[in-house]
Amino acid sequence: MDIPLIKTFWDTPSMPSKSVINIYPDPTILSKVLVDVIKDMDWTSYAILYDSDFGLLRLQELLKSHKRAFTSEGHVPFTVWQLEPEGDVRPILKQIQKTSETRIVLDCATERIIDVLKQAKQVKMLGDYHSYVLTSLDAHTLDYSELKLSTTNITTLRLVNPQRHYVQSTVQDWVFFHKALLEDKVPITADTLKTNSALMFDAIKVYSEAIQRLRRGSLEDVEVMPLQCSWREKWLNGSSIINEIKKVKIEGMSGSIKFDESGQRTFFSIDIIELTNGFRKIGTWDTERGITYTRTGSEMQNEMFQSISNKTFYVVSRLGEPYLTEIDKNLEGNARFAGYSMDLIDEIAKDLKFSYKFYLAPDGEYGSFNKETKQWTGLIKELRERRADLGICDLTITYERRSAVDFTMPFMTLGISILYSKPMKQPPELFSFLSPFSVDVWIYMATAYLGVSLLLYFLARCTPDEWDNPHPCNPDPTELECIFSLQNCLWFSIGSLMAQGCDLLPKALSTRVVAGMWWFFVLIMISSYTANLAAFLTMDRMEATIENVEDLANQNKIKYGLLKKGSSANFFQNSNVSLYQKIWSQMESAHPSVFTSDNDEGVERVLRGNRGYAFFMESTTIEYQKEKHCSLMQVGGLLDSKGYGIAMPFNSPYRIAISGSVLKMQESGRLQQLKDKWWKNQKDKCPEEDKSKDSSELSIAHVGGVFLVLLVGCVVAFFVSILEFLWNVRKVAVTEKLSPAEAFLLELKFAIQCYGTTKPVWKRREDSVVDKDFAESREIEEDEVEEEEEEDRGFFGDENMEEEYIRMNGFNKNIRAMSTQSYS
Repeated sequence: MDIPLIKTFWDTPSMPSKSVINIYPDPTILSKVLVDVIKDMDWTSYAILYDSDFGLLRLQELLKSHKRAFTSEGHVPFTVWQLEPEGDVRPILKQIQKTSETRIVLDCATERIIDVLKQAKQVKMLGDYHSYVLTSLDAHTLDYSELKLSTTNITTLRLVNPQRHYVQSTVQDWVFFHKALLEDKVPITADTLKTNSALMFDAIKVYSEAIQRLRRGSLEDVEVMPLQCSWREKWLNGSSIINEIKKVKIEGMSGSIKFDESGQRTFFSIDIIELTNGFRKIGTWDTERGITYTRTGSEMQNEMFQSISNKTFYVVSRLGEPYLTEIDKNLEGNARFAGYSMDLIDEIAKDLKFSYKFYLAPDGEYGSFNKETKQWTGLIKELRERRADLGICDLTITYERRSAVDFTMPFMTLGISILYSKPMKQPPELFSFLSPFSVDVWIYMATAYLGVSLLLYFLARCTPDEWDNPHPCNPDPTELECIFSLQNCLWFSIGSLMAQGCDLLPKALSTRVVAGMWWFFVLIMISSYTANLAAFLTMDRMEATIENVEDLANQNKIKYGLLKKGSSANFFQNSNVSLYQKIWSQMESAHPSVFTSDNDEGVERVLRGNRGYAFFMESTTIEYQKEKHCSLMQVGGLLDSKGYGIAMPFNSPYRIAISGSVLKMQESGRLQQLKDKWWKNQKDKCPEEDKSKDSSELSIAHVGGVFLVLLVGCVVAFFVSILEFLWNVRKVAVTEKLSPAEAFLLELKFAIQCYGTTKPVWKRREDSVVDKDFAESREIEEDEVEEEEEEDRGFFGDENMEEEYIRMNGFNKNIRAMSTQSYS
């Protein structure tokens, strides 16, 4: 019949009709606006609440985008809940609360929004960490003052901007011209203007504009003819009016109005508004540019600082040096604790101007997911249940924890390493100078020494070149003498071995070959000994120790463990590296258990383990324990790389501000100063180790064996000299026919006169009187000297030689006279 039908409300998509025009925004495009807003807010998960089946139709694009994200990215959690038409919605809200979801899309009748939010407040779902997106275009017209919302983030959309001059002037005209009709009602304002009213006004304006255009074009009035629905006759001006309406482009109360060929309003703009102290416009969406924010980054930052300012944060932690220690249990509040964690939060609080209260996690755990109970423990549980705003300790950022809570940027980077006891320095052995050679080598050298000495003795006796005239002055000797006796051979070999030489030298070719090979052997052995001796004496001997995680896994003597519930255990348990899988299986099968309930227990086991237990823990804690216990050390490098972060409830609005403060402290060096305060400033600092192995000083412990050998040699020599002295006394007593006592006193008297260098040769005497014999011995000695001179005169043919011999013989007489005088 071509009768134009102008709709001003949301309608389900239907078969296209040429005569139907809807001034309400196209539902499909309006749903896309919601998709863009949620994506721009970076919502990766949320719950959808709707009260009618039409709500799902309005949200169809949102659900489709969710499905696409699920297909392409693998997993994007979301839940859809349908509200009862009337009644209590708190059971549904409580179920959502158990999932720890804090982001909600609410699609319901405008009149029901306040009631749903009231019930959400009753179940504590209108807190700092909750965000709502209201799909109703009239949500901004409601009064939220009774809810007393101060920190909850509520975002909604509106089609009619009450701040526009056209809207305000039009509403004032309504009130002025229809004042009589509104005397008993609440006056209409631009802020309370419903979308449907504005669209009705715009529909009339669009129709009026189309009629006026049609009249101006045809210069004829539009005739209205009576028609019945059963007639097949069409209105003559109907199609013309419909075509003119589709061509209309005007500014209405709902913004710019323009239609497509099908009569749908696909060109429009939507305001994005946020509830703070009243609704405020933060951006605009249109079909051409998408979202355009009117709020600057600095404004957002100022708003964030204002929301944090003067807020009291509840901070959950756990005891563990040096992050948090309990000063006195009798104290209350923050005065009860001290440590790195508290100092860090205090610095952030000063920067962002908020206050805080520390308390301990009831179970004292870091936070892990129990697969049996499907519950989190420790700090993570406190944050998920919103009892705490922040969680800080040596809490590692892991994928599992990140799926349950939010983290700031890391304030400390670290990795898993091994805590172990330092090897004890072994005291130097008394005979450490023997260490350069093994026992076998010493035995072989002794055997070589004896063998060469015996071979030299045998060859010297066999070769004629080693037999010499004992009296060179006698050209016709009756016997020959060999200087290489067994004693001399032994002395020659030992002299060469000690690099001292001796007065005996071989003459025959065979003995020289043996001596040369022995000297070559000694050269190599002495050089090798000297080189190794320097290393052995200057290098401190240590106990055998492990160098890395491979050494630890490939041995059975040293047990190793870690904290039973923590990120380190998860690392080994979930690792795909065969070495770490082997370590985990060995720890699980160990008896008694190698796992500990906390790090302090692990450190204590290492200290008491006598190098029989190693403990896997974070490298930063190892650094602290090394400063506290000088007997501990870190073995090997880091097995992984991770960081400590400040945890907070999922989707916390304060994460960006606190992360910015941490970054500021990192750039200024304040984080390092805090670490040095709690790690380096120990009361008893460990002495610095001398890492230079080449500059070690030799103590008496290193060379004590050499002194002992010298002492033993001197003692042996002393006793041997006593035996030689006694043997000589016996000979003197027999020769001089003296009693042993007389001979002992005589020899002892001479020995203790240290200035004497000559000693008379004793002859056999008849008389035993010492003085008489001594006088007679002088006369006999003079006679013998004269006889020797006469024999020498006959022997020397040359007069000069004879004079020289006489001169030397006179010198000997003087020496003998001096000795006789000293002996008397």
